[in-house]
Amino acid sequence: MDTDLSAHSGLEGRLVALIAPAVEEMGYEIVRVAVLGRERPTVQIMADRQDGALINVEDCERISHAVGAVLDVEDPIPGAWTLEVSSAGIDRPLTRAKDWTRFAGHQAKAEVLVPIDGRRRFAGVSLGSDGTVARMRLDDGTEVALPLAEIRKARLVLTDALIEYSARMVQPASDAGVEQDGKKEPPASKVH
Repeated sequence: MDTDLSAHSGLEGRLVALIAPAVEEMGYEIVRVAVLGRERPTVQIMADRQDGALINVEDCERISHAVGAVLDVEDPIPGAWTLEVSSAGIDRPLTRAKDWTRFAGHQAKAEVLVPIDGRRRFAGVSLGSDGTVARMRLDDGTEVALPLAEIRKARLVLTDALIEYSARMVQPASDAGVEQDGKKEPPASKVH
């Protein structure tokens, strides 16, 4: 299992532990797992292909079937729930150290749990990660090191450069369903 996913805790952490082996065996990586709602929770899974290509609708469906089967057997969520699987999108969340490094040179925004020099929110260019901190060059030219364990949320900012970079990750034209206009694929949903 990707050690970068240690940021998941509680129920989400248990879900990652249950589903990551099956997802990875199929050639994908989990970017983020979120459980939303109480009465009929929705389990949202964002995934990437291990080969770095953009994920498509068929990929989401494959992951949904495999994850749904694992969760139906393990039954970690009482009652009815809904599963949604999607790509992380172009303006994706930065949840793992390797995301910060992969998208070095691109605009990002981040919010930390504990203020750094009196600030919680940062915007600038990702400079990568050494596995313990994510580095950014802020809009004013200064650099900041954000402890990965203290990042509440972070994501890429949609820019022309990011769209161009993402377009190079698209599978050959024979792979249908991949959008190139900056939008992520619609999630594959399944009610359990």
